[in-house]
Amino acid sequence: MTRDFQLRGAGLGAPAEHDAFGQIRVARAALTRLMEPGDATGSALVEVLGPVDALAVATGPVEPGPGLDAAVGSLVIGGGAKSWEGVSAARERWKGRVAQLAPQRDLETIARFGGRLLIPEDRGWPNGFADLGPQAPIALWVRGEEEVPDVRRCVAVVGSRDATRYGLSVTGEISKGLVDRGVTVVSGGAYGIDAQAHRTALVSGGTALPTIAVMAGGLDRYYPSGNEELLRAVARQGLLVSELPPGGAPTRHRFLRRNRLIAALGGITVVVEARYRSGALSTAHHAMDIGRSLGAVPGSVHSENSAGCHRLLREAAAVCVTDAQEVYELLAPIGEGLAEPKTGQRAVHDGLSVEDLLLLDALPLRNGTSVDHLTSVAGLSPVQVRAGLGRLQLLGLCTLAPSGWRRTGE
Repeated sequence: MTRDFQLRGAGLGAPAEHDAFGQIRVARAALTRLMEPGDATGSALVEVLGPVDALAVATGPVEPGPGLDAAVGSLVIGGGAKSWEGVSAARERWKGRVAQLAPQRDLETIARFGGRLLIPEDRGWPNGFADLGPQAPIALWVRGEEEVPDVRRCVAVVGSRDATRYGLSVTGEISKGLVDRGVTVVSGGAYGIDAQAHRTALVSGGTALPTIAVMAGGLDRYYPSGNEELLRAVARQGLLVSELPPGGAPTRHRFLRRNRLIAALGGITVVVEARYRSGALSTAHHAMDIGRSLGAVPGSVHSENSAGCHRLLREAAAVCVTDAQEVYELLAPIGEGLAEPKTGQRAVHDGLSVEDLLLLDALPLRNGTSVDHLTSVAGLSPVQVRAGLGRLQLLGLCTLAPSGWRRTGE
């Protein structure tokens, strides 16, 4: 992109050629700690300036020059946003995390775990992320030795955490059959269907990379802890990947945001079991948004765990699949997108903005905390935190205790 603006500040001269790639990697590492996954303004800033200059602007040493707002705003609005905050307002959000940035330390930490940071400038960057547009990750933290396969060799298999015996059985059959055909199974590392998909893929042995687990937190910890042994095995035989740097906590917002990566890594997404309202349906919606094919496994009409799958089939959003061969037949180049399904029953959190959801995740359940602390944890400005606390308080989701702000029972 040709710039029609200038940056005001020092230290942004072109780096020495031999050091340029290293500076890009370090900058992207820092940006993953500074910005939340899916931060549209942050992604657009990187697209316009490149990661090194974007970091300098985002953290404050360099002031945005004339025209930068217009260039970044056009990308944000072009990505589907109805409005946007402006670079200066975004900098106010990010400044609470600037003191936490230690990209070299994060790179050393992931290396100690046998991992690495994969960036878009690497030849091994997943080709499926191109379909995410401005929602593509800034970088990907990875544990495991293999490269991410072509999107046409991966299938996302997702479903309920409280899986039935039927769901676990079907998941095992599909996962094994796909790996036996040389396909990599992608899932989210959670209990239930996710765990069964990973577990069966690991023992099948039909491909060099049987499975990929997309995590919602840093890769220096295993979450959920009950799946620690399984996730250790995935790290040894497959890949663990995350947008979050080491130490990043898996919050509700981050779980929702990581679902788009599961969908983007798979050439198709298969929902084995899902209630009428389920996180697996979030992954399905992301798959449809980027034009991926979608499969759903039918179940008993009396089973609440299959209500979400039946909804997808009834609305013609998904194709009925019952075994690995039928899934494999769907695994083709990405085609036309599918219609967005209707929304179901709403939970109290559904109406919250991204900022309020980030703030809710940052609030402690017991001991109260301060606005300054919430500013740092949530990555929001003090003004946004105070306004958000007022909205959450009106909804009965938080309260001001003598010790400070805390979350109420949900």
